[in-house]
Amino acid sequence: MSETNIQLIKKLENVSACQLCANKLPLPPNPIVQIHSQAQILIIGQAPGLQTHQRNLPFKDQSGDRLRDWLGVNEQQFYNPELFAIMPMAFCYPGKAKSGSGDAPPPKICQQTWHNTLRTNMTNIKLTILIGSYAAKAYVENYHSLNVAIIQSDITNTVVLPHPSPRNNIWLKKNDWFETKTLPKVRQRLSEILDV
Repeated sequence: MSETNIQLIKKLENVSACQLCANKLPLPPNPIVQIHSQAQILIIGQAPGLQTHQRNLPFKDQSGDRLRDWLGVNEQQFYNPELFAIMPMAFCYPGKAKSGSGDAPPPKICQQTWHNTLRTNMTNIKLTILIGSYAAKAYVENYHSLNVAIIQSDITNTVVLPHPSPRNNIWLKKNDWFETKTLPKVRQRLSEILDV
C-alpha cells in the first residue's frame, strides 16, 4: 500500500470519528464521504440529506437519481470510489432549515477542517463538480450568482451545477439552457475521463 493511501486511510478514520458539530446536530454525527486517492472526479455538494444520513450512502435519494441522470452515469460507476470522490461542504446531516423549507446550511467548520487535508491525497482528479451555491461560493473566485458560475464553468477542470433537488424544478424550467447546453458538455467531458 502506498504512503498516500496510508495517509488517506488515517484521515478518513479521523473524519469518521469527528464530533466537532455533535452538540449542534439534530442527530448523532454520521460523516458521509466517498474518498479514494485514485478518484478521477470530485463532487463537492452541500450536505447529506436525511435519507442519505439514514442510508449511509451519499446521494442515495431523489437528488442523487437526478444527479446521476445529469451526469449520464449509473450507480455502479457513481459509487466506485476510484472514479468518483464525494466530499460535501458538510459531512453530516445538518437538520431542517429554521424556515421549515429544505435543510439547514452546511456548517462551515466541516469544510475548514477537512477539505484541504483530504484534497492533498486526491492527486488524480481530472474534473471537480461543484453542486449548489454553497460549494460555488467556497470554490469559485469572485462568485456572483449560481447562473453566472454555471455559464462560466470551465468544463475541462471545474463545473458548477445547481442542486439536483426537486425543490429546484422551477429554476430548471426557467433556465432550460442548463439541460440543453450545459449538461451535454458535462456528459461529454465525463465520457472522456471515464472512457465510456
